[in-house]
Amino acid sequence: MWVRHPSRPDWGIGQVQSVIGDRVTVNFENAGKVLINGAVIALQTLDEAPDTR
Repeated sequence: MWVRHPSRPDWGIGQVQSVIGDRVTVNFENAGKVLINGAVIALQTLDEAPDTR
């Protein structure tokens, strides 16, 4: 799944790596792997994968 962090647009688009309970690990294009507390932050899901061409 592809997501954005609502208050950190500078991190860019992220790909969810794992979800364990409320813990979501996301690999962002400009911030690397970040552990997100899904109970606190509602990540914005993207309808399509980003264009990687």
